[in-house]
Amino acid sequence: MPASPSTARAINDRLALRFLQEEGPLTAGQLKSRTGLSRPTVADLVERLQGSGLVRIVGESGAERRGPNARLYGIVADRAHLAALDVRTEDVSVVVADLLGTTLAKATAPITTGAGTGPAAERAVALLEATLHRVGAAPPHTIGVGAPGLVDPATGELRPTTGQHVWHGRLLGALQERLPSAVLLENETNLAAVAELREGAASDRDTFVLLWLGHGVGAAVVLDGRLRRGASGGAGEIGFLPVPGTEGLPSDTDCGGGFHSLAGSAALCDLALVHGVPVRPEGREPAGAAAVRAALRSGADAFLDALADRLALGAAAVTAVLDPGCVVLGGEIGHAGGADLADRVEQRLARLSPLRTAVRASALGGSAVLRGALLTARDAAQDELFSR
Repeated sequence: MPASPSTARAINDRLALRFLQEEGPLTAGQLKSRTGLSRPTVADLVERLQGSGLVRIVGESGAERRGPNARLYGIVADRAHLAALDVRTEDVSVVVADLLGTTLAKATAPITTGAGTGPAAERAVALLEATLHRVGAAPPHTIGVGAPGLVDPATGELRPTTGQHVWHGRLLGALQERLPSAVLLENETNLAAVAELREGAASDRDTFVLLWLGHGVGAAVVLDGRLRRGASGGAGEIGFLPVPGTEGLPSDTDCGGGFHSLAGSAALCDLALVHGVPVRPEGREPAGAAAVRAALRSGADAFLDALADRLALGAAAVTAVLDPGCVVLGGEIGHAGGADLADRVEQRLARLSPLRTAVRASALGGSAVLRGALLTARDAAQDELFSR
């Protein structure tokens, strides 16, 4: 059944907007070439998009044809603003961007929970409001939030897990009370995987697993280009995975005794001390990342080999179940280890599994959560605005 005229117009508009988003300003002739639409149809859609406030003339180009210069059309980047938050155990980072995802401002602040749940959440919201004010931005159309814990796929509610503070759950309500914005909440590791898929180490893959290595550990699963959350939002809670080499077993409320006890930042610091590797963290980074960097600088192969042995255990468990073909060592620790640590893990994984699996270092490190939250907010905002 052929599409109705209104549906066809909407499809054509979205197609043109996608090219303008991905390639930047284009002439009507370039839009005609890329979309395959007729000249009159392109002229109509350009007029329609200008009338909606989504597209405007941003310049001229005369290099491709004789005669008068051709007008260049671009998306109106300040048509809406976006925001993203990376909520950690003791601090929060925010970024404010335009509709195209271009960063306008960033800020980070510690969060002290001693004053109570409400004030802690309010301080995070106040940081966002101050950042918006600093660049003169209107309240954001959409806010993406990355937080530790299980995000229920059905309700969007945050369920607490090890390492999460109560104020994390209060933050969503505080944002919705103070700002007239759509708020999208997602598990932090899942957002890191989105960023690595779109702009990072897995940009050439549609199936991979991100092994998050920060203060804690986690995993995110991307299959056929889609993030897989699991029935309760807990796919990838690898910190609870029972593994050899730990004392005891994890429980439903404590990942001690699980893979976290081998690969979390505190465990890596203990391992570094055994091997005489200094631990001098900088800023908000996990101490384990500082240990890895120090080991690489000093050539502490024994420590790096022992670390690779541990990481290969978790990677082997994921590989045996999912056969992703690629594991990305994410987070600050995976980024600090770089290709050297990734190669060591890949070699050990090859001895543990018959399934050939590439192991790569994160290209984005700890910034992946914030970038993934911003990409998610941008997609949602563009979907809503471009479909009007």
